[in-house]
Amino acid sequence: MKPHSNLILIGMPGAGKSTVGVLAAKALGLDFLDSDVAIQQATGSLLQDIIRDSGIDGFLEIEEAVLGSIEAEHCVIATGGSAVLCPDAMRRLRREGMIIYLSVPLKELQQRITNMGERGIAMEPGQQLSDVFAQREPLYRHCADITIDCTGATIEETVQAVVRFWHKAAT
Repeated sequence: MKPHSNLILIGMPGAGKSTVGVLAAKALGLDFLDSDVAIQQATGSLLQDIIRDSGIDGFLEIEEAVLGSIEAEHCVIATGGSAVLCPDAMRRLRREGMIIYLSVPLKELQQRITNMGERGIAMEPGQQLSDVFAQREPLYRHCADITIDCTGATIEETVQAVVRFWHKAAT
């Protein structure tokens, strides 16, 4: 696998992308960018407020624009869980980095996510986490260069796996 400039983490809300991303960046000596934070900075609004005020389609337009405007090198980028619903942005990210899918089973995600309302998860009214999982999981697998099975893994174990794949790709 060719070396990449950026390491991009994708996966469901609650998969640990931001936490793993910060720690992997530190371990690898790379910068860190959280695309959800970038969206909040660009709009001056919380994710859940954007979704409430603009709807899912409006939120995804903003997410697509923010992801498309990221200028990063030597960076770990933690994307929002809905990034895979932004095909143009995902194509661009693929050109600029190695995409790693942090795969966590639905049951484990349901145990991890206790604050659905405050998380700003891009889901239609009436949708359950299981619906979002069923829609996105095939997209994560399609977009990923590498999938890491995080079933029952600690944050440290997941970070170690990410670092291993990064080093393997660099050789």
